[in-house]
Amino acid sequence: MRLILTLTLLAALTACETKRENLREKSIAEIRAAEKAFETMCAEKSVAEAFYFYADSQAVIKRQNDTLITGREGIRNYHTSTFYKTAKVKWSPDYVDASESGDLGHSYGRYEWTYTDTSGKVSKYPGVYHTVWKRQKDGSWKYVWD
Repeated sequence: MRLILTLTLLAALTACETKRENLREKSIAEIRAAEKAFETMCAEKSVAEAFYFYADSQAVIKRQNDTLITGREGIRNYHTSTFYKTAKVKWSPDYVDASESGDLGHSYGRYEWTYTDTSGKVSKYPGVYHTVWKRQKDGSWKYVWD
């Protein structure tokens, strides 16, 4: 009887662990897809709209000189400057991970802004990013930190 109880408990624990790992892997794949869709929206619509759309209601972004911009509207307003209206950005995550519970994740990688000024001179601004993602009630992913 004890052996049956032990084996049943072991099977239940293994099933829970497998379920958590599957949820984590599913979340990682969803975050990768959100990253790609976010980048595509920047190219097809606008940087301001993409950063607004993918921002959690409590999102914060850190920009030059350690400036913090908070909230979706603040983030959209920040990205309406002349630079962001004409610049293009590309990025790709080098690493994505998610919590076992599947509600938080993060990614980091390299980005490159390309800006063409009014004289036609092209400037490139490469860097490294780190984004923290949060699953929303509807199952989508929004960033809380970028």
